Amino acid sequence: MKLKWFSLLVFCIAFQACNGQKEKINGLSFVASSVAINQEHILPVKKVSANYVSLMPFGFIKDLASPKVQYNSSRQWFGETKEGVKQYREAFKKNGIKTMLKPQIWVWKGEYTGYIKMNSDEDWRQLETSYSTFILAFAALAEEIKAEIFCIGTELEQFVMNRPEYWNNLIKEIRKIYHGKLTYAANWDEFKRVPFWKDLDYIGVDAYFPLSEEKTPTVDDFEKGWLPHKETVKTLQKRYNKPILFTEYGYRSVNYTGKEPWKSNRIANQVNLEAQMNATQAIYNQFWKEDWFAGGFLWKWFHDHKKVGGKTNNRFTPQNKPTEELIRKLYAQ
Repeated sequence: MKLKWFSLLVFCIAFQACNGQKEKINGLSFVASSVAINQEHILPVKKVSANYVSLMPFGFIKDLASPKVQYNSSRQWFGETKEGVKQYREAFKKNGIKTMLKPQIWVWKGEYTGYIKMNSDEDWRQLETSYSTFILAFAALAEEIKAEIFCIGTELEQFVMNRPEYWNNLIKEIRKIYHGKLTYAANWDEFKRVPFWKDLDYIGVDAYFPLSEEKTPTVDDFEKGWLPHKETVKTLQKRYNKPILFTEYGYRSVNYTGKEPWKSNRIANQVNLEAQMNATQAIYNQFWKEDWFAGGFLWKWFHDHKKVGGKTNNRFTPQNKPTEELIRKLYAQ
C-alpha cells in the first residue's frame, strides 16, 4: 500500500511538472500614493486573487541627456520613498501577497526612458555612478524587506545598449547585496537585444505588443495578433532557458486598444470596455498555460479603489470595470 501511494505521489509531481501547474505570478502594478496603505486598500487586491504586487519607487532625471538621478526626496509621494515601500511591503506581506520591487526612472515632461542617452563619455560615467547609487540603495532595501523579486531597471534601451559592461558589473554588485530573484523590464521592442539575460533569473518584458488594428478586436483577433510575437518570445526563452515574466502588461478601455497598446495619451469621449476585456482574455489564453511563462503584472492598480476607474474611464486600470471581474476569474484559476 505504501508503495502504491508513493508511486501515485511521484506520478502527480511529474504530471504537474509536465503540465505547468506551478503557481503563476498573478500580479498587479500597485501605484504609489501620498499616504500609507491599510487593509481597506488591500482587500480589493485580494478580491481579484492577485498573489503579487509590483511596488514602484521613482527616481527622477531632468531630461534625456541629464546624468543625475534624484530619488527618495521629501517632495516625493510616500509610496515612492524607502519608508513608503517598507510600509506597503509589510501590509501586503501580512495578507500573503508577495512583492516585486521595481524602481523606475521618470524623465521630466514624461519623455520615454528608452531614449536616455548621454552626450559624452564623462556624462555616461556620471549617469552610471548616479544610477548605481539609486538602484543599489533599493537593492539593499529589497534585501531588507525580503522582496521576492527585484527589477534592476525599466525600459532603458539606449543606456543598456551603449554601456553593456556597466550593466554586467552592476548585476554583480546587486547580487552581493540582494539574494532574491532578479529581472529587468525590457520594452516589447527592446527585449530581443538585451545582452545580459543569462545573468538574471527572469526575462522581463513590458508586453505592449501591437496586436490588432480593429476598433473592437475579438478575443480571436487578439490571439491571432499574438502568434508572431509569441514565437519570438519562445525563441528567446529557449536560447537562455529562463522563464518569461511580463513585468508589465495591460490594455486601455479605449477604441483600437490593440493597435499601439503602449500609448497613454489622453483621449476624450472614447470608452471601449469590451476591447479591454477581449485583450485581457487573449493574453491570458496565450501565455498562462505555458510552462515557461512565469506570470505577469497587470498595469495598473490604484490604492483608493472606490474612487478610480469605472465605466466612463478609458485608462489602463481595470478597476470598477468589467475587466476587474474577468481578472478575478482568471487569476483564481
